[in-house]
Amino acid sequence: MMAPPVCILYTQDPDLVRRVKAFVRSIAEARHVQDPSRLEVVLQQSGTALLMLDLRAREGRDLLDKVQKDWPDVLTIALGTVRSEPLRDAEQAGIYAAEDLQLDRRRFQALVLRAFDHLRVLEENRDLREESALLPAAEPVRRVESAPDQHHSPSLPLMRFPRVFRRFENVDALLASIVESVADAAGVTRLGIFSKMRQGDRYRLRAGMRCLPETSEVEFTERDPLVRWFELHAHLISRANLAQTPDRSQRSILRRALDNFGAEVIVPLYARGRIIGWLFFGHRVTGARFDNRDLEGLMILAEHVSTVLENALLSEEVSVQKTLAETLLKSIPPGIIATDEEGIVRWFNPMAEQILGLSADKVLNRGVEALGPTLAGFLRETLDTKASSPPRQWIDQATQRSLSVEARRLIDDQTQLGAVAVIQDLTAEESVREKQDLLDRAAFWTDLAASMSHEIRNPLVAIKTFAQLLPERFDDAEFRKDFNEIVVKEVDRLDNIITQINNFAHPPDLELRSIDLKAPVKKAIEIARSRFKAGGSGGLTVETSLPNDLPKVMGDETALAEAFAHLVSNAAESLSEQDKPRITLSAKSIREGDHASGVVVTIRDNGKGIAPELKEKVFSPFCTTKARGMGLGLPIVKRTVFDHNGRVDIDSSSRGTLVRVLLPVSSNGQ
Repeated sequence: MMAPPVCILYTQDPDLVRRVKAFVRSIAEARHVQDPSRLEVVLQQSGTALLMLDLRAREGRDLLDKVQKDWPDVLTIALGTVRSEPLRDAEQAGIYAAEDLQLDRRRFQALVLRAFDHLRVLEENRDLREESALLPAAEPVRRVESAPDQHHSPSLPLMRFPRVFRRFENVDALLASIVESVADAAGVTRLGIFSKMRQGDRYRLRAGMRCLPETSEVEFTERDPLVRWFELHAHLISRANLAQTPDRSQRSILRRALDNFGAEVIVPLYARGRIIGWLFFGHRVTGARFDNRDLEGLMILAEHVSTVLENALLSEEVSVQKTLAETLLKSIPPGIIATDEEGIVRWFNPMAEQILGLSADKVLNRGVEALGPTLAGFLRETLDTKASSPPRQWIDQATQRSLSVEARRLIDDQTQLGAVAVIQDLTAEESVREKQDLLDRAAFWTDLAASMSHEIRNPLVAIKTFAQLLPERFDDAEFRKDFNEIVVKEVDRLDNIITQINNFAHPPDLELRSIDLKAPVKKAIEIARSRFKAGGSGGLTVETSLPNDLPKVMGDETALAEAFAHLVSNAAESLSEQDKPRITLSAKSIREGDHASGVVVTIRDNGKGIAPELKEKVFSPFCTTKARGMGLGLPIVKRTVFDHNGRVDIDSSSRGTLVRVLLPVSSNGQ
């Protein structure tokens, strides 16, 4: 009975894989290969096959040439773009067919059926040639197959091979135990195990007995001819039977491997359908040669070793992952508490013990109520609800610590496993914050007192001077006029100082609504012009660029207008000594993918910039270089932008200053 031909698809295009498998499902099962290094192996395993090769895939054109050269029995259908150079080259190379990637179902199925018929003819011709070549040797083969000792049991003392290996600390200890046990069971003078421990490793000598010194230096990759020979043939190599290998190149590979190891027999080890290594055996201690029954025994030994080695590798991998996870959970600063779906505490790391003041022995394998009412209620709520709860803070009554906890459900493939709580101890952080607040508050009042004493002293001196002169010059009408004007002006100045401080200390409540940002920006320019005569006789220009399609933001129009007015005013003041003063104000939307996420407003001037020693202090209260002023403008701007969930940045140099204000869009501002 002839085996059906194999259909192999080489591509990295998942859509093409889906379409091809759908088209040939009723004809054959398509094998998908996406790694170029695996294509040759799959062709070796498949023998006579139909190869569909995507010319767009990695190394596609090189693989096409290699397949034609090394695999003449493989029929190739190249898939590419119509009238493209790669597809034209493939057609001229003499392959079976070249097809458009936009496959037509009926045409493609008919092409595959014709290719399979062609493959069957090629396979029949090859079988006829092999039978003709082997015909003189047919009679001796029948006599060997009918030999009565073929059914005898293996001669190796397999009962000496232990069914269960003794306890081992790691895989290396296990392999040493395997070598000792297998050598004793097989009765050989030399034995070694080649293996790779995990995916991506090389095959190396892991354990051995009386091995040649050079053996430990030999390494094999997954693409090595010996490994591929094992993948293809899946049987042992015996020096006594080496002459029965008909292919000269293969016979050379096998002989070289036996010579490298100083071995008489090499037996492959398989796990989960892949080769994980091999055992090699030297001469028997008796000097006798291995017969067929001995080789059967070695194969049985190899099956035992494969099972034990596979289980050991899996156990070590699980152990490594478990150790890493446990070490991580024990080492990280937060406290970690994990429960099962019934609310039973299953994990309680050392930091949780320290933070909560509870011993793990008193809470592990008990209900969450052992953690205290606050934490227990939070975890129960997390287990009972599907929505994520926000972090919570509270003062633990037992330890008087300020704690923050965030809990999440543990879900694997829609199956609830339990919940985990991450606990942060905020006590030290809040203590530092409180101390910093005290220092900032003390510095604030110190700066306030110094600034107020400077700002208030000047008008008071003027008022006091005129008040002292008033009795002597009361009859002087001009003096009385100056007295009235100056005193009123200085009192207004004092009132303005008190108003600034009051506004800074007690900002008005914001009324946030969805607004067009162009309105407060334009209003800010008018406020700045009224204060500093921007655009008047001084020749100051304010250029604006405000697109009509700006998304709306959530904001208080009055507060934003005042904040932008402060920025425009500061820009105007920095241009007092410029020959060609200029302020540019622009706005644009910020996008994330297809949606607008914010609006950035930029105010740029060509002034002298901010002094380097003041760059880090510009947002601090009472930081000013003006002869008059409290230095509260930029702090008010920063607080206003912060209250709108935005950000303000300043970039300044000797060529001018640039201020960016970023505000998020409203939920309906797209």
